Amino acid sequence: MFFLIIAGIFIAIFLIFIEEIRTVKERDPAAASLLEIVLLYPGLHALVFYRISHRLWSWKVPLIPRWFSQTARFMTGVEIHPGAQIGRKFFIDHGMGVVVGETAIIGDNVLLYQGVTLGGTGKETGKRHPTLGNNVVVGAGAKILGNITIGDNSYIGANAVVIKNVPPNSTVVGIPGRITKQEGQRIDLELDHMQVSDPVMENMKKLLGRIKTLEKKTGCEAPKGESDAEFTI
Repeated sequence: MFFLIIAGIFIAIFLIFIEEIRTVKERDPAAASLLEIVLLYPGLHALVFYRISHRLWSWKVPLIPRWFSQTARFMTGVEIHPGAQIGRKFFIDHGMGVVVGETAIIGDNVLLYQGVTLGGTGKETGKRHPTLGNNVVVGAGAKILGNITIGDNSYIGANAVVIKNVPPNSTVVGIPGRITKQEGQRIDLELDHMQVSDPVMENMKKLLGRIKTLEKKTGCEAPKGESDAEFTI
């Protein structure tokens, strides 16, 4: 009887969350089968707990929604407050350490990697957590803090700390987050972390290039004991 109940639960998850399951299959090359996703993916399990707790939260049920979210945190390493609003095709890759605050709003087709925090910045009340648009990707370890908006089709680089609004079609890197435009085009949802450009590093490369040009024009030499290799980025 126990095994029949467990089997029934997993069948119900498969039928109700088929869209999210297919999203995982499309985005994660390590996902061998739909059955593996249902059984072994903590990001999906956390989403199942969230959908239940959010429905209870919307019905004003006391205590139980938070109990569900804390149970999910214990089992999956993902903490999603039942008051958060999450759209369709949401995917948490790996999942461990992800935190989504009470007033966070997440659009459709959003991807979060491990260690992401959508948090507040203090003890303010009301809307105090971020809003993520559609088709947003947030890299591993990134922190998005406060009542700010991340525009559609944006990419937040790994370990970035974002505390200001981000326009659509942007990449954000660094601490604090710095914005680089992607030529007004939608960003590939499967963008490799290594492909994200750092605007500060790009400017440093340009400055070093100009210094070399000036040295050649003026005949100036590098200080004694220093070599160009020491300034290579």
